[in-house]
Amino acid sequence: MSLTDDSRGGSTQPDVIDPSGGANQTRVRAYNERLVMSLVRRHGSLSKADIARRSGLSAQTVSVIMRALERDGLLIRGAPVRGRVGQPSIPMRLNPDAVYSFGIKIGRRSADLVLMDFVGNIRLHLHQIHTYPLPEDLVTFIVGGIEKLEQQLAPEQRARIAGVGIATPFELWNWAEEVGAPREEMDRWRDTNLQAAVAARIRHPVFLQNDGTSACGAELAFGVGSSYPDFVYFYIGSFIGGGIVLNSALFSGRTGTAGAVGPLPVAGKDGKSTQLLKIASVFVLENLLRERGIDPQPLWYSADDWIDFGEPLEIWIQDTAAALAQAVVSAASIIDFSAAVIDGGFPSWVRARILAATRRALQTLDLQGVTVPDLVEGAVGSHARAIGGASLPLFSRYLLDTNVLFKELS
Repeated sequence: MSLTDDSRGGSTQPDVIDPSGGANQTRVRAYNERLVMSLVRRHGSLSKADIARRSGLSAQTVSVIMRALERDGLLIRGAPVRGRVGQPSIPMRLNPDAVYSFGIKIGRRSADLVLMDFVGNIRLHLHQIHTYPLPEDLVTFIVGGIEKLEQQLAPEQRARIAGVGIATPFELWNWAEEVGAPREEMDRWRDTNLQAAVAARIRHPVFLQNDGTSACGAELAFGVGSSYPDFVYFYIGSFIGGGIVLNSALFSGRTGTAGAVGPLPVAGKDGKSTQLLKIASVFVLENLLRERGIDPQPLWYSADDWIDFGEPLEIWIQDTAAALAQAVVSAASIIDFSAAVIDGGFPSWVRARILAATRRALQTLDLQGVTVPDLVEGAVGSHARAIGGASLPLFSRYLLDTNVLFKELS
């Protein structure tokens, strides 16, 4: 089929295409069932009494729902907790093996495909490096990769796949110069509907969302979201992106790109204004390495296995931190976020160095009138975008948007 574009419009929700017309083997759960599962997901495990108190549902209703969810294998029992009086309470938690989903991260230098379980663990993973991303190559990687990973699953596991979520930068054609790609090649993205092309070749519903928003959603669902109801999120990949969480809900804005952060104006070392992405992005480190005759390819082999490149890496970390500090102050000047979360496609030791340098850089800025948020390391890590993509089918079919959970009674 041809890869043709469609208008994004102003939707703030991830797009979904279901080739089965809704007759998928995994049904959408009723609202109260989704509420119960979402509460359990957020808190790890809860008893029936805890859920009734937090949800406002009657104890009888909760009991009926939890029996149904346990019967369907979505919830499993924990060890009984004995109190001073009465019967012991039995905490219930999500069954990791109940549901699976595929998540795809599309980057400027690489792509990842993961199979994720119901609680956010990556079970299987494929990684591909490319000089620059091309539509047909990525469709082949996604479709072929899903087939390859499904072959490693038992039939009953394949029956529990809820869907496929794609986390991708929007308007990829705008970055031809930065990634060193021929403009005519990258312009092919202008007429590409990647979501429809994948959906036409697989049996699962396909979702699509901006990669920075997806990573932020993963952090909200599986990272620091339970500790911070409001945060601005920075994900440093080939290009820096991010997202915004307000009242424990992902805020994606009118066009789905709220909190993209890359275009934020910051001052460079020369004092001139530039965009945050032109300083705090991995492609800048790539260029620094090339200028010094160092092969940058190890940056893209595995995000968790960087080597220490010495001086150019330290230069990049310090420049990135100086720019991030300015971005944090700008964001906090608009909304008094409780935290600024920093993560990226690199090992935890690089993230820790960036965070420490950013804390130092903040102290050099004029902070009068600014309530500085907590500076926090992301908890999801380098696969945040793929995990965020894989989360889309789960929230669509089984869980509730977290803004509902913010209204808990307790």
